[in-house]
Amino acid sequence: MNLLAKAAPAIFVLLWSTGFIGSKLGAPYIEPMVFLTVRFLAVIPVLLVLAVPLVKAWPKSPVAILHCVITGMLVHGIYLGGIFWAIKQGMPAGASSIIVGLQPVLTAMIAVSMLGESISRKHWLSMAIGAAGLALVLGPKFDHTGTGITTVTVTVAFVSVLAISLGTVYQKRFVPNTDLLAATVWQYVGALLVTIPLSLFESWQITWSGELVFAMAWLVIVLSVGAILLLMLLIRQGAVSQVASLFYLVPVATAVESYFLFDETLLPIQIAGMGLVIGAVLTIRGAARKG
Repeated sequence: MNLLAKAAPAIFVLLWSTGFIGSKLGAPYIEPMVFLTVRFLAVIPVLLVLAVPLVKAWPKSPVAILHCVITGMLVHGIYLGGIFWAIKQGMPAGASSIIVGLQPVLTAMIAVSMLGESISRKHWLSMAIGAAGLALVLGPKFDHTGTGITTVTVTVAFVSVLAISLGTVYQKRFVPNTDLLAATVWQYVGALLVTIPLSLFESWQITWSGELVFAMAWLVIVLSVGAILLLMLLIRQGAVSQVASLFYLVPVATAVESYFLFDETLLPIQIAGMGLVIGAVLTIRGAARKG
């Protein structure tokens, strides 16, 4: 169990990073809000199969259930829905990735105000170095020619990142003791409250190709069950600002995966940026263990 706990951060980063790969595989065959709605609808039965024999106590208080639902609306519904919408409007993926890179800093700031977490100067400096490294990783992917970089798309993307940052802290503050599986089931109910209304503005035309089926299965089982449960576990066991720093590593892992799977470029400047990001995250987590 101790070995699993030590490996959990690395496993989470690896699993979470594949979400971008799965989304890229499925995107040509289904509209974004429909994609998310079908994904969330498929997740709930899978979680219930796991939860029925394992959950000893489901949340009974309406307030406890509401906290889980709100967490899901923020972490899954608004975050993923907003990012998908911005990209659908033409916002380049590189631009959205840079905005998503603000998450660790936003989460740390919210954690200070809502949870009273103490963040050292060394931690802030490491996050700044991580942000600089992330800029080097994502810089070559940024497309200034995209017409989708507008005030609206940038605002929606920023609100999406703010939502997952707030949701991460909210989960730590208001859902500290609820069974993880039970809480996650209710989270996806909250996510559907966001995506179902938005999907009604789309055509619901789905081309069930092999790639879409594989992408959907991967996103449901590996991301929406495996990675999310790991994230909730990490939040519960550690400081939110420490967990948030892991998100710096996600674009790094995605860039490496895209290099092997889609023949995307991996320039020396990106590799240097990866080194900065990895060093910053290791410094943050090393300081947390000493503390």
